[in-house]
Parts: sequence; C-alpha cells; structure tokens
Amino acid sequence: MLPIAGDMAGATDIAMMLPMLGAVLAGSVFGDHCSPISDTTILSSTGARCNHIDHVSTQLPYALSVALVSCVGFITLGMTTSVAISFAAATVTFIAVCFVLSALSKARMAKEANV
Repeated sequence: MLPIAGDMAGATDIAMMLPMLGAVLAGSVFGDHCSPISDTTILSSTGARCNHIDHVSTQLPYALSVALVSCVGFITLGMTTSVAISFAAATVTFIAVCFVLSALSKARMAKEANV
C-alpha cells in the first residue's frame, strides 16, 4: 500500500505525501492489533498465557477508539489540507473519546458495586 499511496500523493499533491503514508501505516497497525491471525497478536496472547480470543477482544476497544480519532484527523486533513486543523480535530475527538470511555467505566463500576 505504501507505493500506491506514494504514487497517489505524487500525482495529486506532493505535500500530502507524509499524511498519506501515515494513513497507510496507521491502518496497518490497526489491522495488526485487531486481527486474530496476526503473528504479534498470537505471540502476545501466548506470552501472556491467556486465551487468544480473550486477548483479541480486550485489544478491540483500544484499537477502535484510536482508529476513530485517526479517522477524524485524516478525514479533516483530506477536506481542509491543513495539518493544524486536522490535529485540532483529532485532539478534540481524543478528549471526547476519553470522557465517554471514562463515563462508561464509572457507570460499569457503579453497577457492579450495586450488584
């Protein structure tokens, strides 16, 4: 995917080369964390001596929240071609995700305390 993204950046706007390559690398890391057949996922679950599918399911909330923040940043960058605006949008999204996950965690702990 890196050569394809590099060719696309060269054909459209060379200033977008680094963000396009970053998007490819972000997607590959996301896929590596979420794939149950990834070598690093298998080795991590084996090294931790835990059930493989349990390890994958515990990785998903983290990977999906970071993927959401990255998607917002890359979509904003594609629409505005401004790194500063893209970074600001990703930062706001990150803060919102942190608040939502914190509220969900507190609600889960309160529910468990009442049971």
